[in-house]
Amino acid sequence: MSIETEMNNDGANLGPVVERSTRRHFLAEQGLRVGSVALAWLLQHEAARGEAKKPVDLPAQFDLKPKPAAAPARARAMISFFMQGGPSHLDLFDRKPELEKHHGENFAGDIQYDNAAESSPKLFYGPWKFARHGACGMELSELLPGLASVCDEITLIRSMKTGVNNHGQSIYALNGGRPTAGRPALGSWLTYGLGTENQDLPAYLVLTDPGGLPVLGVENWNNGWLPSLYQGTVIRPQEPRILNLDPPRQTPAAARGRFLKLLDEVNREHLRQHPGEQELASRISSFELAARMQTSAREALDISQETAATQAMYGLDKPETREFGIRCLMARRLIERGVRFVEICTGNQTWDHHGGIVTALPAICARTDIPVAALVKDLKQRGLLDSTVVHWGGEMGRLPVIQNEKNIGRDHNTHGFSMWLAGGGFKAGLVHGQTDELGHKAVENVVHHYDYHATLFHLFGLEAGQVQFPRPGGPGTILDGQAGRVVAELLAQPPATPVSTDSAPATAAGGD
Repeated sequence: MSIETEMNNDGANLGPVVERSTRRHFLAEQGLRVGSVALAWLLQHEAARGEAKKPVDLPAQFDLKPKPAAAPARARAMISFFMQGGPSHLDLFDRKPELEKHHGENFAGDIQYDNAAESSPKLFYGPWKFARHGACGMELSELLPGLASVCDEITLIRSMKTGVNNHGQSIYALNGGRPTAGRPALGSWLTYGLGTENQDLPAYLVLTDPGGLPVLGVENWNNGWLPSLYQGTVIRPQEPRILNLDPPRQTPAAARGRFLKLLDEVNREHLRQHPGEQELASRISSFELAARMQTSAREALDISQETAATQAMYGLDKPETREFGIRCLMARRLIERGVRFVEICTGNQTWDHHGGIVTALPAICARTDIPVAALVKDLKQRGLLDSTVVHWGGEMGRLPVIQNEKNIGRDHNTHGFSMWLAGGGFKAGLVHGQTDELGHKAVENVVHHYDYHATLFHLFGLEAGQVQFPRPGGPGTILDGQAGRVVAELLAQPPATPVSTDSAPATAAGGD
């Protein structure tokens, strides 16, 4: 969702909307009348066949006000690092001695290639060393020195599985619950169920990469069948981070206030004339938020307020980490101010190393690893980590065999890969699950995408199957009939006093 203020930066006063009869309005009205006739015929036809469906009963208006949780909550906010493309678990998180032992030999089992034309059966063990770190003894690649410094804070899952081998379908599964398009994103579900603590900032913010949007583009923060109020709001990767944020300088504050008051009156009258128009109500709410953001967003995104030591910790003093570090620091500032869900993306296929993995993987790790670790440390020292879930992962891992022998890479693998989480009730210093001896498939304590969703919702005081939105075919949820289980082994012992989210699971009426 792109938020704009009500006036152009060039100072042009748009003025109130005045209803008038035009050729466009005439044609639109005639089209609506024809559509009404067609709809009446369709309903009559379906009724004759006994297929008429009951209308969906929706409330007059949705909002983002915080809602009390239905169960004790461990988490109140989430920062998700979406490492799009498929980070190689075999070279970062999941060392396989048998893969090293049989490096260069042919793989003997069945394997699913995404790119059969460039496939090879030869096993490939990467050139990077692994070592154990922290009190937990977590084994990590030398490409992740930052993560190694905070490994005692994280839960590393080595047994993730979606089982759908293309980028898009696996993204849909991990982000929306099923490998199909058109579903609400995870951030949309959480903001729908919980609202947000800060009414002067969007509830769901996405910090995009200067290299471009990830695969599927804006679908990654789509609201699906939820009202548009719950879609993600993009913060641009360069200045100005939010367009049209500054009011025109030549307009006096008093005149601007009168204009906004008149605009609000006109909008509200228009809404009264069109009851039940959810998109109209959402648009009005969006413009109202835009006006409040003219001060709140500028302050929240102003990293110049941070100390030199904090900026250095995030890598802002080094060219390779500066850009990603700025976004990580902004994410902390947003969560600190009550934003519910922040997503930080890498660019299109940044981790999709079908070739050139020996140079490309170290490069992206060098850009992102230190800032990510700094965020975990910063949340910890500010007392925010206990109530903030930090997620790091892509939509898949990579195969143990070579792709492209002339420029070595790895093909897709969604049958066994790694991701990690920290804070918000996840157990610290834990390694969960494992893949087979060559790192091809998850074989122990498998965590499917729907198990991850059920567990995450549980930590927010929600039940994934109960946060639902009415649809003609029945209530829609992130699970939609899948038997997602709360993976209790991933959870830390709860504190004596649960975290207050000021939020609750929602149906269309605002509660279960």
